Amino acid sequence: MNSSSLLILLFTSLALCVGCTSNNQKVPEYLTGSFKDDYNIEYELTEKVFYQKPATRFHILKWNIDEQYFIARSDSLNSYDPNLYSRIDWIKFKGMQPFEWGFCLTAYKANTPDSAEIATVPDRNNPKTGCNGYPFSRMKPITS
Repeated sequence: MNSSSLLILLFTSLALCVGCTSNNQKVPEYLTGSFKDDYNIEYELTEKVFYQKPATRFHILKWNIDEQYFIARSDSLNSYDPNLYSRIDWIKFKGMQPFEWGFCLTAYKANTPDSAEIATVPDRNNPKTGCNGYPFSRMKPITS
């Protein structure tokens, strides 16, 4: 196989892996959809984009389902930290209805995806202070 064939094969493999998750697991259903947090800020979360309305988007590069986080790149049009990388951790809540889950912006302003990924893991045992001294942002589904 010549070098151009290898490059095409590599590019095709990477393109097919967009949205890959660790161990090829699916993103939990409770994480995707329309949500509102404690402060009435609305969000949309898909396997590829975490959108904080009205104008902040994070493009998801990698999901780690087992360790409950994803790595994302801030959109170039975001007013804060455009084109930088974040690690966003989540926690599933029990007995906190209507809030089903919460997230922690564990790392932001990272220059590379790898530097975002190695950020200190939040304390999920203390959701009120475990996000770098702050609470996890609690998310409840928006029903039609």
